[in-house]
Amino acid sequence: MHLDLEWVSKVRVNTQAVLKRAQQIQGRKVAKKQWQAAWLLKALTCIDLTTLAGDDTPSNVHRLCMKATQPMRHDLLKSMDMHGKGITTAAVCVYPSRVSDAVKSLKAANSSLPVASVATGFPAGQTPLKTRLEEVSIAVEDGATEIDIVINRTLALTGQWAALYDEIKQFREACGDAHMKTILAVGELGTFTNVYKASLVSMMAGSDFIKTSTGKESVNATYPVAVVMVRAIRDYYLKTGHKVGFKPAGGIRTAQESLVWLTLMKEELGDDWLNPHLFRLGASSLLADIERQIYHYVTGRYPAYHELPMA
Repeated sequence: MHLDLEWVSKVRVNTQAVLKRAQQIQGRKVAKKQWQAAWLLKALTCIDLTTLAGDDTPSNVHRLCMKATQPMRHDLLKSMDMHGKGITTAAVCVYPSRVSDAVKSLKAANSSLPVASVATGFPAGQTPLKTRLEEVSIAVEDGATEIDIVINRTLALTGQWAALYDEIKQFREACGDAHMKTILAVGELGTFTNVYKASLVSMMAGSDFIKTSTGKESVNATYPVAVVMVRAIRDYYLKTGHKVGFKPAGGIRTAQESLVWLTLMKEELGDDWLNPHLFRLGASSLLADIERQIYHYVTGRYPAYHELPMA
């Protein structure tokens, strides 16, 4: 879609209404017993299992990939009659320099799991545009089929929406066939109105997903900000007929939280968005808690940590 500056300029977000709606969603009673177990398995299949650490090595990326292809102990799945159903996480997410390691590990495991890579000067987005574009191209060349780009916050904070649109459009071209997830870094955008405008501009420029955070800001995925972003997705869909995905990331650690996120998606966007094609959870430690809760559901007790190894 072309940039519709008139639409962007008219945006006003009612802060009190957003906070009230977010509170309502958090206050919902969550499903129990087998229904909860089913929802947790759904959440598991939407996780982008992520490692973005300075000490990432080929071996810990390999372990992450193995965990992504078999995220739940076989005996637990079997007792729920879910073995052989091909349950995996949605993708593996790594730095550009680790993409080839991930691709190699997944290929060796005969897995077609997508490899996602952060790019464009992650997490600050403060490197020159030429370098950011090159980073996207390198990650794609190395086999990444999803690219998580970061926007230039300066352009959003100073209201340079046309310039932001042009940059994201260039990233879109550099991605080629790879899916593009656009990280807004909501903790650094100041206002809900800015978050909504950045969401719109990102979608107009061709983003397949919009994502809350890098996980490196002081404020990451919060429910109020998610309400603003999913409303932007809904408005965009109603106006264009085009469905854009949503990815909260940063600080999502518990199984309970993953249920709230699924509730938010179901209530705000409907069942169509309750699958990995349109919903992802960016997380590194969430999977461990989901596996722990499923273990409790199956056995009636919580496991010791050594009973659920990383891989």
